[in-house]
Amino acid sequence: MSIQISFPDGAVRQYEAGVSGFEVAKSISEGLARHVLAARVNGEVWDLSRPIPSDATIQFLKWEDSDGKSTFWHSSAHLMAEAVEALFPGVKFWVGPPVERGFYYDMDLGDRKISEEDLVALEKKMKELAAAKSEFIRKVISKSEAVEYFSAKGDEYKLDLLQGLTDGEITFYTQGNFTDLCRGPHIPNTGLIKAIKLTGIAGAYWKGDEKNKMLTRVYGVTFPSQKELDEYLAMLEEAKKRDHRKLGKELGIFTFDDDVGPGLPLWMPNGAIVIEELEKLAKETEEDAGYKRVVTPHIAKESMYITSGHLPYYQDSMYPPMELEGVKYYLRAMNCPHHHKIFDAEQRSYKDLPLRLAEYGTCYRYEQSGELFGLMRVRCLHMNDAHIYCTREQFADEFRAVNDMYLKYFGIFGIDKYVMRLSLHDPAKLGQKYINEPELWIETEAMVRQVLIESNIPFIEVADEGAFYGPKIDVQIWSAIGREFTLATNQVDFAQGRRFNLSYTTAGNETDVPLIIHRAPLGTHERFIGFLLEHYAGKFPLWLNPRQVKVLPISDKFADYAKSVASQLKKAGIRAEVDDRNEKIGKKIREAELQRASYMAVVGEKEMEQGQVALRRQGKGDLGSMTVEAVIAKLKNEISSRRDDE
Repeated sequence: MSIQISFPDGAVRQYEAGVSGFEVAKSISEGLARHVLAARVNGEVWDLSRPIPSDATIQFLKWEDSDGKSTFWHSSAHLMAEAVEALFPGVKFWVGPPVERGFYYDMDLGDRKISEEDLVALEKKMKELAAAKSEFIRKVISKSEAVEYFSAKGDEYKLDLLQGLTDGEITFYTQGNFTDLCRGPHIPNTGLIKAIKLTGIAGAYWKGDEKNKMLTRVYGVTFPSQKELDEYLAMLEEAKKRDHRKLGKELGIFTFDDDVGPGLPLWMPNGAIVIEELEKLAKETEEDAGYKRVVTPHIAKESMYITSGHLPYYQDSMYPPMELEGVKYYLRAMNCPHHHKIFDAEQRSYKDLPLRLAEYGTCYRYEQSGELFGLMRVRCLHMNDAHIYCTREQFADEFRAVNDMYLKYFGIFGIDKYVMRLSLHDPAKLGQKYINEPELWIETEAMVRQVLIESNIPFIEVADEGAFYGPKIDVQIWSAIGREFTLATNQVDFAQGRRFNLSYTTAGNETDVPLIIHRAPLGTHERFIGFLLEHYAGKFPLWLNPRQVKVLPISDKFADYAKSVASQLKKAGIRAEVDDRNEKIGKKIREAELQRASYMAVVGEKEMEQGQVALRRQGKGDLGSMTVEAVIAKLKNEISSRRDDE
């Protein structure tokens, strides 16, 4: 029987039923077959060896694709498990998923321990096993057979996993001498894994519950070539130097305190300056784009979050309610319901639309303790939020304008690599994870897709990642050293307007419900400043730098002149500090460099007599002598342009 296979470019080919993804790839080119790792069949990632029984869409996944990497690293976790089992017989395994950068496997070694020295032996064994080019073989198995297999091994961990599974959804994967309960998918064979590095050992409670046994977690990363691994390890070393937690402490940007609570950052004076500059940029940009600023409370009644639909979907991520006079109040985890109430506070007509309401709103989300990470995952966040209320006819222009705002910011911050991730719904989860409006999902997803295509913006599509009320774009950016970050989101909402009975009067004097766009181009202060610290290695551009100028007198005799220079700079709106310590000028310059001051103004007898400073630039050295007025003009020009002259 023939089946039709449809490709992303719209081409359709006929094959015999049961053809594998690998055979389809090989029919296109031998080169493709050599480099493909897995295939997305009808939206689901499959092994290349898996037979395709009926008409299907197919997309081949390579190392460059996120799902390709994920499959590669998942298979590498199995390879590591095979090596561990060879060197530590009797080991029991829990789970071994791919993560953002590599993979890990949780295991029970009994009374034994894996040391750092053991990692070297495990790497050697993994390379030996990889060279055998063992195929990953998938086998559908009944629950009774699976239970019998793991009962014979006395493996309580896999037996526990089997409890939630039924016949028809249980698969085993085997490569070499290792067999595991696994959903898959996997790469064709271990030979594709060319470079291996086991990166760490940690403890992990079984199921993440501290009441359970502590398991051993081994982390690793693999690549298709040694060159890529070497580049990654070099990037890792650079990333350690740029770690925003380390830089944030050194530069006095933020701190945490146990008495305040985990995930609740305290912004130091230097951090407050960065926040104020970012808000200034956002407010200027939004004012030019026709936004109106609003301010809303940090708490609200339970009834509002029930109306919005957030409680059923997000209650686990919200702080528990406070009850006063029989009424429950929640710390807000999102700003949108408050803004909907502002829209509804006045009668609206089509002449009022689009209405763009903006606020740097503070939100509180109860992230799990194990997920907290510096500024990247916190419990208190300040969001560059806004909601646009528009007609369907206005939607494309408004959505495009938001994307253009992203591109403007990328230019300012030197973000060269980015991609928009179009997050879609899963039809099978309507009414559970997503609002049950299938026609509106299809319509709004098509609207967003069309805007992205017409704007020629790079994007990828990801199933089952939409917001509960509509499709969204997650903005993925890469820092100067190639680390990926999720910056912000741009969401379409076709549900909240009706939930809050929002309406406007049309030109035909009828009533209609506005479409709503949720957008946050600069994300949150927390995540974005964390990104910027790593992106710039702490060397902020002048306009953003808390330490714009350090005035350095070469001796105490010139301290008063140094203070006069600093005073002139401050009056001109330039942040300046005097280092009047009794230290040698060389040490002052070195320390100013370490503090990432953008400029250093050195003053001595000659400079005092001529009303000048000897100007130095961070990372560039001596720029020569110039008058204070010339310095002010130069720096003000650089600040106002928000460019980085370094």
